[in-house]
Amino acid sequence: MPISTDVVIIGAGPAGLFQVFELGLLDIHAHVVDSLPRVGGQCAELYPDKPIYDIPAYPVIGAQQLIDRLLEQIKPFEPQFHLGQAVTRLEPQPNGRFHLVTTRGTEFDAATVIIAAGLGAFQPRKLRAPGAEDFNDRNIHYQIGDAAQLAGKNIIILGGGDSALDWTLELYDKAASLTLVHRRVEYRAQPASVKKMRKLAAAGELIEFHGMVREVIAQDGEFRGLRVADDKGGIHDLEADDVYVFWGLSPNLGPIADWSLEIEKRQLRVDTEQFQTSLPGIFAVGDINTYPGKKKLILSGFHEAALAAFGVQKHIDPGKRVFLQYTTTSPIMHKRLGLESAPQKDDMAKPE
Repeated sequence: MPISTDVVIIGAGPAGLFQVFELGLLDIHAHVVDSLPRVGGQCAELYPDKPIYDIPAYPVIGAQQLIDRLLEQIKPFEPQFHLGQAVTRLEPQPNGRFHLVTTRGTEFDAATVIIAAGLGAFQPRKLRAPGAEDFNDRNIHYQIGDAAQLAGKNIIILGGGDSALDWTLELYDKAASLTLVHRRVEYRAQPASVKKMRKLAAAGELIEFHGMVREVIAQDGEFRGLRVADDKGGIHDLEADDVYVFWGLSPNLGPIADWSLEIEKRQLRVDTEQFQTSLPGIFAVGDINTYPGKKKLILSGFHEAALAAFGVQKHIDPGKRVFLQYTTTSPIMHKRLGLESAPQKDDMAKPE
């Protein structure tokens, strides 16, 4: 049976996580779906150590730290996460609700949907050199499942970020040979990882190569390796059994483009009262939406999430009067936040 819920949030980045909080304050429970295997969206996946300077009350906070704080903040509302799966179908129902289906077959019956998918579903950046298409998911891979299966193989790893370096350091002593190929001398990975990799390369434990992949080498339909050009134009044939590509993730609007929502430049048009899309009951917050004056800031996503929550409440129960309550003084809010005690209005310090 489909999971029945008031809200399905598509996207577990900062805007999606804060959306859980704002809904929780209104006593609305949410299920959260994300195509990535962990919460955090771009913050966690692409730049976890990136410093952010425009979050209120934090002169500076790391991207992953921000995600950790948001997860702590939403604990009282016990959101249910469905990770590593993307929503592929969203169908309005005659009763005004929505039927959603994910890539893992999870089904939802939701009163409302909030799309907080950032720039869309993230997919690995593909190797598009001539001949690569024939070997994608055969000898050319974009993730590592069981590292033990790589023992004794000749491996090429492409990339210069943390994922590429982490796997290089993990596999160099398990593989028969390992070559790390990056397009330039500078790396985006942690300096300590780069230093350790270069020490291993100097000792002959692995090969570090700087260059660009020109084509896939194949013989009689079998994968043989990669042809790579160095920065001086020299061509080198690198033999390998398998290639693992860690070039990061690229955004893709994906199935969202097929949901009959008004789209402008790959973004969803919303109003600025409740951030509802062109289809009533479907809202959009964060980088996925657009409206006059839109600014792609995490701060903007937080503001949008707050107003979208009231829009959701109005959609679910249009006849109910909504009173704004403050978390500082409202006993109802304290109860929803799981607070045993909190300062009452009369106890709060008054300015002299």
